[in-house]
Amino acid sequence: GILRAERVALNLVQRMSGVATLTARYVDAVAGTRARIVDTRKTTPGLRSLERQAVRDGGGRNHRRSLSDAIMAKDNHLAVLTAGGADLAEALRAARERMPHTAHLEVEVDRVEQIPAVLEGGADTIMLDNFDLDALREGVALIDGRAIVEASGGVNLDTVAGIAATGVDVISVGALTHSARALDLGLDVVIETGPA
Repeated sequence: GILRAERVALNLVQRMSGVATLTARYVDAVAGTRARIVDTRKTTPGLRSLERQAVRDGGGRNHRRSLSDAIMAKDNHLAVLTAGGADLAEALRAARERMPHTAHLEVEVDRVEQIPAVLEGGADTIMLDNFDLDALREGVALIDGRAIVEASGGVNLDTVAGIAATGVDVISVGALTHSARALDLGLDVVIETGPA
């Protein structure tokens, strides 16, 4: 039984250990700041629950589990809305009115200029996507505690400390689950023989 299950069990432990270890490295890199490291939905099919647990085991937090956990208006949604001539703040307020009172609204922006309308529209979290450090600082100052500030895009172990130092609340890192290196583990059977 052990030999039959060995490879599958080791593969899972290797994978989850790699996710937890990588997460811990990111968490250590932002120690002393307010930033929380979170995963994304970029997970391995069939392994989402295990990978999300491995992120927590590494000291990180989980982003939304599925599309139903929060309403997220991404940059493409905003582009379609504004291309049709809709007022962004008004469109977000209308969406909020149709949401259950327990729902959370996150809006992704790719330019500082979008932030005032998104704030006016009532976003609970504003994701600053692919902002450089100066733009992140500007966004954090502009939001000024009126929403949770999430940074995303271009995050790696070389950049995460600088991103955290801008004052963001959350840093989402897809690499935690899609790029973690598996720990190399093996199982060696030792057969002990008793006295002759």
